[in-house]
Amino acid sequence: MKVIICGAGQVGFGIARQLASEQNDVTVIEQSPQLVQQISDSLDVRAIVGHGAHPDVLERAGAESADMLIAVTFHDEVNMTACQVAHSIFNVPTKIARIRSQSYLQPGFQTLFSQDHLPIDVIISPELEVGKAVLRRLAVPGAFDILHFAEGKVSVVGVLLEENCPIVNTPLRQLTELFPDLRSRVVGVVRNGDLFVPQSDDSMLVGDEVYFAADIRDVRRTLTIFGHEEAEARRIIIIGAGNIGLHVAQALEESHSGTRVKLIERDRAKAVYAADRLKRSIVLHGDGLDPELLHEAGISDTETLLTLTNNDQANILACLVAKREGCYRTMALINNTTYEPLMHSLGIDAFINPRGATVSTVLQHVRRGRIRGLQTVRDGAAEVIEAEALATSPMVGKPLREVALPRGILVGAIVRKGEVIIPRGETEVQVGDHVILFVRSDLVKKVEQMFRVSLQFF
Repeated sequence: MKVIICGAGQVGFGIARQLASEQNDVTVIEQSPQLVQQISDSLDVRAIVGHGAHPDVLERAGAESADMLIAVTFHDEVNMTACQVAHSIFNVPTKIARIRSQSYLQPGFQTLFSQDHLPIDVIISPELEVGKAVLRRLAVPGAFDILHFAEGKVSVVGVLLEENCPIVNTPLRQLTELFPDLRSRVVGVVRNGDLFVPQSDDSMLVGDEVYFAADIRDVRRTLTIFGHEEAEARRIIIIGAGNIGLHVAQALEESHSGTRVKLIERDRAKAVYAADRLKRSIVLHGDGLDPELLHEAGISDTETLLTLTNNDQANILACLVAKREGCYRTMALINNTTYEPLMHSLGIDAFINPRGATVSTVLQHVRRGRIRGLQTVRDGAAEVIEAEALATSPMVGKPLREVALPRGILVGAIVRKGEVIIPRGETEVQVGDHVILFVRSDLVKKVEQMFRVSLQFF
């Protein structure tokens, strides 16, 4: 597949790295010579210096034969123009654009991005994707990550195993015997920074980060078994009233009438803007690192603190200050992935990586055919894929124990006619089933071949 990516920032770099690792033909366009040099030195891609919306630059990048253009520069207008040029001059089949300004995304302006106006096939909004991720994690306290599949019927949940976990050092096969009616299955484990897909003989240890797939109705019960019985937060402080913070506060007002939300914003204009658009939330103007302001906001009685500014260091420090002042749970927005291994050791309960959320959205549209859902985990180390089984799939019609799945691929759940099945060795996949798999990144191509989803592009 031939892909042109406009923009070599964190999102563009992440998409290029993922696609290049899968042997796609990737060309990156970037105005900064330093970023072009960096991406050329790091990845097996072609990188050129230029403006992503200029026809001559797109021509040099090979737009005439490109299958897809992904415009993820920092400027919405450049992204939109690049898609228009790719459509009008080069007839690129699929065009994806990152749109940050919420003004373009208001419901009344939906016809703007149509074939007759601005021909953009897929719009990705980092702010909205991150906002959704924050809300998902607020809804399931105790989890550091939660992903939804099969129209919300199946969740893949990440949880940290602590000293109070009653099932540490227990082989996974015994969990089935101990909880025969539990509709969940462990699909991935991160230990000492390394991710692996466990087998039935493996045990979980204190400090492991464990991913399990579960029927949405059994998520809470599974968390309890893993030693997490946290109650959903009713008193929340948000630091940062930008697009993400404001979106989260508005969503909480609409869907959680019993939740008390306070926002802290150091920029007065943003604070006033947020106060005008919120109905019940309290907006405080000041520095989220100021202990006196945090006391005024009631940090010691707060159940969850969300730090959603654009400054990673400020987000981390605010979480540490809040913990010291008595806040029960903290969640930080982290752009720099080098900080991720430090989160749990610093006492930060969960973090959100905007690049990961955006890359997942793009990859879902890159993987055409019968891929119905996709989310990356651990900065692309693995993917959770929802695929529809076709009659030609080698998985169909035989017990899973007889399917030669490589180690690194595990079926976490099957959805058949709206019902969730947690698979066992004797379970058979049927035509039309939606299969949720946890897949190590180097085996994603294998999954595409198994479900015959790569015929259109590869």
